[in-house]
Amino acid sequence: MAAGSNTAPIIIKRKKVVGGDGHHGGAWKVAYADFVTAMMAFFMLMWLLNATTEQQRKGIADYFSPTIPINKVSGGGDGSFGGDNIFVEETLAESGEAATVQSRGMETSLSFEDGAEADRDEQASIEALRDIEDQLLGRGGESLLTEDQMRHVVTRVTDEGLIIELFDLPGAQLFEPGTTLPRPITRELARIIGRTFALTSNDVAVEGHVRSRPVVLADNPVWRLSTDRAAVLRGLMEKTELAPERFARVTGHADRDRAVRDALSIRNNRIEIILLRSDR
Repeated sequence: MAAGSNTAPIIIKRKKVVGGDGHHGGAWKVAYADFVTAMMAFFMLMWLLNATTEQQRKGIADYFSPTIPINKVSGGGDGSFGGDNIFVEETLAESGEAATVQSRGMETSLSFEDGAEADRDEQASIEALRDIEDQLLGRGGESLLTEDQMRHVVTRVTDEGLIIELFDLPGAQLFEPGTTLPRPITRELARIIGRTFALTSNDVAVEGHVRSRPVVLADNPVWRLSTDRAAVLRGLMEKTELAPERFARVTGHADRDRAVRDALSIRNNRIEIILLRSDR
């Protein structure tokens, strides 16, 4: 530079920039996101384990299992074994279809005829119960019950059997109020039903029900009263041709199984006599 020049010297300052480190960087955000995702997956897994049944969990496990075609437990699928398993010679095929296999040296044949025969037996049992119901109510003929008695009777055929429900009416109760003393109409109903049931060999169940009490009592008698009334009716039926060993159970339900929504309604006072199905 020439002496005496008025031009100021140019100074270049170089600043070294250091990349963010520690908490100033962004790598921790990725790690935190992975952690939150893993925790969400963990809680989802815990919820699924608690909200599903054992069969559902088995189905989910089989869905993700690569060995479903030869799964010894669940079977199924359209893989190389066609839904059977590799243990077919030791156990029955578990594909849910009928098959013929060799087991312990004996050939066993399963067919859909077994299911058809079971359906025929079930239908025959239901028809027998309906015949008893028709005979009692006089459908297609003369009823065994009078018009006054019929007011207290409702019948229905269910999976359990033929249920004959005897219930109270306003001003016409089956038992003296609050007691187990049967009225004449109850004795006559028990006699007729007992003689009708004697024509079959099915077992019989008797269940007692009563209405709720309007006030809370320290010693609430509803359990004892419903059970004792059922036992009284059983005793009345045993005085007919109905054998005592035919009774499978005598149960009291107190006021827990209502016939109508109103817990205090007299309609909840009832006795259910069940002619149980013979195929059960």
